[in-house]
Amino acid sequence: MQKGFNSDISINGLLYHVQTEDWGFQNPYIVTHVFQSGAVIKRIKSSYEELLPKEALKDPQKIQLAMKTQHEVILNLIQKEKP
Repeated sequence: MQKGFNSDISINGLLYHVQTEDWGFQNPYIVTHVFQSGAVIKRIKSSYEELLPKEALKDPQKIQLAMKTQHEVILNLIQKEKP
């Protein structure tokens, strides 16, 4: 199972690195960091409970999908916010 997603996106000559990871069942959060020039400029931390119905909280495939979705949402937001 994939533990995270990494993407680079360039907007108006600025390079952003977006990293999303699953902290696992013991620390049930999906966390996305946005980096610019090596520095974290944004952090989004979502609990499994925020993203998933109760019956899916221990389902690795559902967690993987939630992680991918959060990553894609952040990429889309970066593209929209940076003209």
